[in-house]
Amino acid sequence: MRSAIITLDLINEICHKKGKLAQYADRIENKAILNKVNQLTAWGRARDMLICHVRVGFSADHKEVSSASPLFSGAKVNNALVLNSWGGAFCEALNREMGDVEIVKHRVSAFYGTDLDLILRANHIEQLILTGVSTNNAVELTAREAHDRDYRVTVATDLCEALTDEEQEASLTFLSRITKLVALKEIME
Repeated sequence: MRSAIITLDLINEICHKKGKLAQYADRIENKAILNKVNQLTAWGRARDMLICHVRVGFSADHKEVSSASPLFSGAKVNNALVLNSWGGAFCEALNREMGDVEIVKHRVSAFYGTDLDLILRANHIEQLILTGVSTNNAVELTAREAHDRDYRVTVATDLCEALTDEEQEASLTFLSRITKLVALKEIME
């Protein structure tokens, strides 16, 4: 069974302390999440897994942002998540290599309005390993949609993060019903 590792929203705006939406930065740094994601993707590349890096972002005029979205409407007001800016770029600490797939999304799910499903099916992927931020938004919604598309889904529990411990636990509790929850060490064994 072919597998893919998908990193979600590991961008400066969200993960770096100087990002405009850096609510997760300390939690990500304290848990060494980027380092662990790099370990996982190196392990995956050595096993010929497809590595996909997905980031949320918008054009400079934020024309893709709906005013009806409580989650993204602040991006326009704060000029955040601009794709061709430092904030919209993947974190420098995230190891990306030639052959990795990079996908831009304009919504929470990595599937909505992107070529992710097409790329996964073209590469005969049946199993996904999800990492990234936030657990209760991008990771959870991507997992839900992957489940409904008949992928086997694993969430790397120590490679994703939410704003609070309570949000993290609530999301993982839900995800346990539709995914396999596994820590990095267990995945790599």
